[in-house]
Amino acid sequence: MSSFHQFSARSLRGEPVDFSRYAGKVVLVVNTASQCGLTPQYTGLEALYQKYREHGLEILGFSCNQFGQQEPGGVKDIEQTCLINYGVSFPIFEKVDVNGGQSHPLFAWLRSALPGIFGQKIRWNFTKFLIGRDGRPIKRFAPITKPAALEAQVRRALGLAA
Repeated sequence: MSSFHQFSARSLRGEPVDFSRYAGKVVLVVNTASQCGLTPQYTGLEALYQKYREHGLEILGFSCNQFGQQEPGGVKDIEQTCLINYGVSFPIFEKVDVNGGQSHPLFAWLRSALPGIFGQKIRWNFTKFLIGRDGRPIKRFAPITKPAALEAQVRRALGLAA
C-alpha cells in the first residue's frame, strides 16, 4: 500500500474504521500503553489535538502490549487510563502488535516507510508517525520526544506558519 488512507483498524470498541475518512487530514499515529513511564504523554498529545484539530490534525492511538507488558488490560482498563485519567478525546484503537509477524499492516508499512535510527523495528511505546494530508508518511519521532516538540512539524504539515 502506498497511502495511509488505504488502511483500516478496529476502534477500541471493536468497530471497523476505514482510514479513508482521514483523507485531507494530517494524522499523528502513536503506539500507546497505559502503564508506561511515558504514559503522561497522553496529556501533551491531547493538548496538541485540541490546539490543531480544527486545522485538520487527527491523532490516532494504538494500544500495544509488546513492550514490557505495559498494556495488559482490556477495553475498560484502557478507557480508564485514556479517557478518565488523561481526558483523551482522540480515537484509541484496539490493542495491536507493532513489531513481528503479527504486526498490524499499518505499522509494518510505517516501519518500512520511516525506519528509525535502529532500523525498521519500533523500540518502545509512544513512537510517533506524522502522516501528511496526502496519506504519505512525513516523519517518525522517538518515544521520548514530547508532543510539544512536534508542534513545528505539525504546523508545517497543516500548512500553518511555523
